[in-house]
Amino acid sequence: MSLAELGEGEQGILDRLELPEATARRLMELGFLPGHAVVAARSAPGGDPRVFRVDGAEVALRRETAAGLRLRPRVPPTPEPAA
Repeated sequence: MSLAELGEGEQGILDRLELPEATARRLMELGFLPGHAVVAARSAPGGDPRVFRVDGAEVALRRETAAGLRLRPRVPPTPEPAA
């Protein structure tokens, strides 16, 4: 799943950046680091760019850039064993 697929208010954990090196480096400087939580905030009227919250900051990314930020697979919660 990519960052571009998150709905407004949804959160994901960044797994890796599949972007050109210079772009990936700049985003990492802004806080988009593997293992960090990213929240999809709001988007422009046309849906592009979108604003994401990461490491206490809000950063606007174009959809094509957000598509290169891969999230960890979601793991459904494990039910607790019956007592």
